[in-house]
Amino acid sequence: MTVPTQETLVDLDPFDLPDWLGTCDVTWTSETGVRSGHHVAGRLQADVAGALEEVACDLLAIDEAYPMPVASDDVRKRAHQAWRHGQILLLEHDSRLTLAVPGTSFTADLVLDALSRLAKAVGASPDRYAARLRIGSESRRTR
Repeated sequence: MTVPTQETLVDLDPFDLPDWLGTCDVTWTSETGVRSGHHVAGRLQADVAGALEEVACDLLAIDEAYPMPVASDDVRKRAHQAWRHGQILLLEHDSRLTLAVPGTSFTADLVLDALSRLAKAVGASPDRYAARLRIGSESRRTR
């Protein structure tokens, strides 16, 4: 998995996401620690009619600018505008859903806020979403 850069981020429509994200109880599990920096890899999972479904879902703090900006000015502006209106900008990077979050790093509260906004974007109640966070900065793949 490569780290997102402004050249590799593409807009994603919530209607292009799997239907189960809006109809099932969903858990987001971080694959890297929340303290790992501006990019936190993770996965969304749900039990859909007895089968485990999952989709990669990363968090990207779009204001990180050192050693180079991770998002273009246009993406940053649209992410901030969406956030201000209680929404979230959905992007795709390396075939992974990526949530564009204002800021340069993550806290537990910010992760929960981003996931709540994702739930709303796919027509689900945030009460149907849960999060499993890793605190540290090590990468631990959960597959």
